[in-house]
Amino acid sequence: MQFVIPFPGIGNEIFSIDIGGFDFALRWYALAYIVGIIIGYRIVLRAVRAPHLWRDETPPTTPELLEAFLTWAILGIILGGRLGFVLFYQPAYYLQNPAEILQVWNGGMSFHGGFLGVVIAGLIFCKKHGIKMLSFGDLMAMAAPIGLFLGRLANFNSAELWGRPSTLPWAVIFPGRAAQDCPGVIGACARHPSQLYEATMEGLILGALVLFLAWRRDWLKKPGQLMGLFIAGYGVSRFVVEFFRQADAQFITATNPMGYVMQFGDFGLTKGQQLSLPMIAIGLIFILYARKRT
Repeated sequence: MQFVIPFPGIGNEIFSIDIGGFDFALRWYALAYIVGIIIGYRIVLRAVRAPHLWRDETPPTTPELLEAFLTWAILGIILGGRLGFVLFYQPAYYLQNPAEILQVWNGGMSFHGGFLGVVIAGLIFCKKHGIKMLSFGDLMAMAAPIGLFLGRLANFNSAELWGRPSTLPWAVIFPGRAAQDCPGVIGACARHPSQLYEATMEGLILGALVLFLAWRRDWLKKPGQLMGLFIAGYGVSRFVVEFFRQADAQFITATNPMGYVMQFGDFGLTKGQQLSLPMIAIGLIFILYARKRT
């Protein structure tokens, strides 16, 4: 008998309150965003208050400006994440249903879109306040992994973005018709807990490496180097996990069961891999530029 792990079934909502017929609920995914932003802010605030970490002992910004950027970052994450999902994954659907574009409570967020949203917000903010953009990007690289870690845990708890069918002993039986639609599988279908793979690689491992290099190896003294590591590191992590993660349903057809958006014979790339390759290249360019410049 195959050993698999049943889904814990904690539920999406932490609690809900009915006020005048309106149901207000705090969901785990929202809590992941809130806690991730708070912890990320505390990490970068500590770095800003440690002049010895920076070149010429001059942090790129002040605690006051860092606090002001929080609103910009939140808007960048939400708007960028939502618009990225719309443009990268389901443009045809939302072109026909434009009223649903801003309905984020119905699901559908893209990390790549959220990343671009924060980048744009950061560029505008830095330009407005005369902040060195590369060093500010290094700060953001220190904050991002904790949000990724908590966000992926929330994905797992919400039984979404699960992996491909698997017979490994740590495979999980996710609930729902879509998760149990596994051609050729008799009985319950177990899948890779790809959300936990991502939480480990993008959150724990990449986050620990970024903080170690920032605090113990003086990487913040070469502007852009730490940001490049995070960008490339995320790209590599996501590219690898995509081999185990179920492709988005809109890309899967009878002739393309793996959900490739680019195919070369028997080999192909998923949408996540396609979006991650530029991140790997851009991250490496930033690292090389930072080292050559200094």
